Amino acid sequence: MSEIESLLKSGQTSLNLGNPKDALGFYEKVLDQDPTNLEALLKKGNIFGKFGKFEDAIICYDGVLSQEKENILALLNKGLCYHKIEQYNPAIECFDLVLKVKPDSKTGMYNMASSLIKSGKLTEGLELLSQLITLDAAYKEQAKCDIDFIDIKNLNEFKAVTI
Repeated sequence: MSEIESLLKSGQTSLNLGNPKDALGFYEKVLDQDPTNLEALLKKGNIFGKFGKFEDAIICYDGVLSQEKENILALLNKGLCYHKIEQYNPAIECFDLVLKVKPDSKTGMYNMASSLIKSGKLTEGLELLSQLITLDAAYKEQAKCDIDFIDIKNLNEFKAVTI
């Protein structure tokens, strides 16, 4: 096993044991040796996201996307980071790319609907949410409990989609 493989394994073990700070150290050591290591960039971005360091996470995901423009996981996570910092248009752009690469991505559809609604594009967001619920009824319950939809929960349009 190479040193990088060993460091990646140690990072994952640390994550599994609930030690994200230790894991971050392992992933940074990987990136010191191989700044383009996709796994380390993705994991580092995920850890930054958990710590609420969304701008730092976006930088990591950009590192992945500079190598693999259609990396679904990096696009989804980057979009979620933008959503968390209330930059809905860049989030929508990320989710739009996800859906161009993988039109049946339920996660992409849900997150796109959420960002559309939060950006004020209520009709467009509810139409997409309705399409998703038609594909997978489980998203109906998720939407009813999602804090992103709290402001529209009592609107008849939202109720019509989630009943």
